[in-house]
Amino acid sequence: MAVDYSLTAGRTNLSIAGNSSGSSAPATTTSSVSSASSSYMPSGGTMMAAAGFIQAYAASQAQEAAAINQQTGYMVTARDNLVVANIRADMSEQYAMIQAGRTLKKAENESLNYKIAGNSLLKNMRSTNAALRARAAAGGVSAFSGSIDALQIQNVDATMRDVGIADLNSLAAKVLGFEDASAMIQSTSYQNILNEYAASRQSGQYDAAATAARQQGGLLSEATLLRGAYDYAKTRG
Repeated sequence: MAVDYSLTAGRTNLSIAGNSSGSSAPATTTSSVSSASSSYMPSGGTMMAAAGFIQAYAASQAQEAAAINQQTGYMVTARDNLVVANIRADMSEQYAMIQAGRTLKKAENESLNYKIAGNSLLKNMRSTNAALRARAAAGGVSAFSGSIDALQIQNVDATMRDVGIADLNSLAAKVLGFEDASAMIQSTSYQNILNEYAASRQSGQYDAAATAARQQGGLLSEATLLRGAYDYAKTRG
């Protein structure tokens, strides 16, 4: 007995040949099996679900990009606040130094004016006493006794009191000018510290807002993507 298998154009031929007792003609049996060949075509609902999922993915990416953009904006604002605060501090410090220098210079000029006034008083005193002595000499009177001497002594006493006041005013002008300049610089320094601290606090708030915006954007993006996946799975089911 012989068995022949042959595959032709999607059909399977099975041939069995053999000799029976006393028979010379071969017995042949042929069996044909059709192969199942078919292609998968997605339904309209599946295609709509896939389109919805792709749209949800795009929306999630857009939300994440918007969150990154917002985070970047907050971070840039925070950095700019610190930079501007530092620049303002430097400028105000420089201005305070200039104003303090002007205050000191003004105090020095005022002190010098008091000294000049004191010297003028001494010069007038010498001139007055010289005139008294000259008058005494012209009148044949002793310049160092009597009323002439008393006038000179009074003139010296009054002048020296005025010169002492002028010297005191000169010293006070210097001291007060130095105090004003120091107070101006110190006040500016304190104000700069407060401004920089406020800017730092505000920058910290912007940094926190940037982090929160990024986290919120990530959560919204994941929620949108999960919603799209759920809708797709539900449509397929």
